[in-house]
Amino acid sequence: MDSPVTWHIVARIPYLDAVNQKVMVFDGAFGTFVQDLDLSADDFGGPSLEGCNEMLCLTRPDVIRSMHAAFLDVGVDAIETASFGSFDVVLAEYDIADKAYELNVAAARLAREVADDYEADGRGRYVAGSIGPGTKLPSLGLIDFATLRDGYEVQARGLLDGGVDLFLIETCYDLLQVKAAMIACRRAMAAAGREVPIQVQVTMETTGRMLVGSEIGAALTSVAAMRPDVIGINCSTGPAEMQEHLRYLSQNSLLPISVLPNAGLPSIVGGKTHYDLSAEDLAEFHRRHVTELGIAVVGGCCGTTPEHLRQVVQAVGGLEPARRSPIFEPSVTSLYSPVALHQDLSFLIIGERTNANGSKAFREAMLAGDWEQCTKIATEQTREGAHVLDVCVDYVGRDGTVDMTELASRLATQVSVPLVLDSTEPPVLEAGLQKVGGRAILNSA
Repeated sequence: MDSPVTWHIVARIPYLDAVNQKVMVFDGAFGTFVQDLDLSADDFGGPSLEGCNEMLCLTRPDVIRSMHAAFLDVGVDAIETASFGSFDVVLAEYDIADKAYELNVAAARLAREVADDYEADGRGRYVAGSIGPGTKLPSLGLIDFATLRDGYEVQARGLLDGGVDLFLIETCYDLLQVKAAMIACRRAMAAAGREVPIQVQVTMETTGRMLVGSEIGAALTSVAAMRPDVIGINCSTGPAEMQEHLRYLSQNSLLPISVLPNAGLPSIVGGKTHYDLSAEDLAEFHRRHVTELGIAVVGGCCGTTPEHLRQVVQAVGGLEPARRSPIFEPSVTSLYSPVALHQDLSFLIIGERTNANGSKAFREAMLAGDWEQCTKIATEQTREGAHVLDVCVDYVGRDGTVDMTELASRLATQVSVPLVLDSTEPPVLEAGLQKVGGRAILNSA
C-alpha cells in the first residue's frame, strides 16, 4: 500500500540510489576494534582522555585510517566515522565538550580520504556519519530535549563539513533521543544547504524491547513518522535475537531496512569481552536477511571483525533483496506500544478526562500542582478502554508551557497509550512534543 512515508525516497542522492540497486554492506565494530589494539593513555592524549576513542581522530589518525582500510580491504561499501560519542553531552565527561565540532570534522575527513583512495577502482564507497545515543536518556528526564538536540546539531554540522554521505543515527535506546538527533541533522543540513540521507537504527534488548520499554512497532511508528531514508536495528544482541523484530520490519516498513548486529551476545573470557558468533554464521544470517526478508543494508556492530565482513561481502555479493509487500497501518504510539487509527471492532476512543476545560477533577489537580493525581486520572482512563488520551492544560491565567511540560513528561512514560496534545497555543504543543518519544496527535492549533 502506498503511503506519504515513501514519497521522499527518490533517486536524488547517490547512497539511496545504491541502496535501491544492490545490497549495501557496512563495516564492523569500532569500539571493540580499538580495544583489541592495546593502546596506552598517551595514544588518547593523556590519562584523563583514556577510553575516549573518538580522540584518536586527533591524536592517532593513523589508527583510524588503518581501521577504515581494514574494512574497505575486504570489500565493504560503507564505512562509519569514528564519531559515535563526539557530541558535547558525552565529551563533557572528559572535559572536552568544546572539541565536538573539531572531532567530527576530523572523523569525517579521515573516513572520506580513505574511502576516496579505494574509489580508484571505479566503485563508489560511502561514508556514514556515526551519531550515538549518548549517556543521558531524555524520556527518563536525564537531559532536556533542546539541550540534546543542540548538542547533536554541532555534531551533525561537523560531519557534514567533513564530507559524510549520510547520517547514521545508531544504537538508539530512546525514541525521544532519535527525534532530537533527526531534527538536529535536518537543521544542520538546512544551514549548510546540503542534503544527505538519514539512516536510523534502534537497539532492541534481550527483553524484546528497547531500553526504555518500546516495542519494535512503537519504534517503527514513531521513527517512520519523522521520515528517515532507512530504518533498522543494530547492536545489543546478535542476529539470532533480532529475527522477530526484523520480520516485523520486513512485513510493515515502507522504508528500506538495515541490520548491523553484534557478533552474538557478549561473554567474559580471560577478563576480556568475547563475542561467540563466527564469521561464517554472521554471513549466513545476512544471506537469509537479504533473500528471505528483503533487507537491503547489512553490516556488523560490536565484536565484528574485518574477517566477519569479508565473509558477509562474499555471501551477499550479487544477491537481490527479496521483494517485500509491506502493509502500512496508520498508527500513533505511546513510548511503549502502537495503536492503529482504524479499529476493526470499535472506533478510536479518545479519553477526555485529562482536559482542563472538560474535567473539573483534572483541572483542580492541575491548579494545585498535584501531578500524581493528574497521572492517576490518566491511568484510570486507559484501564477503562481509552485508545489515546486528550491532554489539554489551557486555562486562563496559567502558563500552559509549564503545565504541559510537567504533565507530558509524566504521561509520556507512565501511561501506555498515545497522547493527543490539545492546545490553541503552538508553544504549548511544542513543549509537549519535547517530552513525547512516541507519535502523538495534535489537536486545536
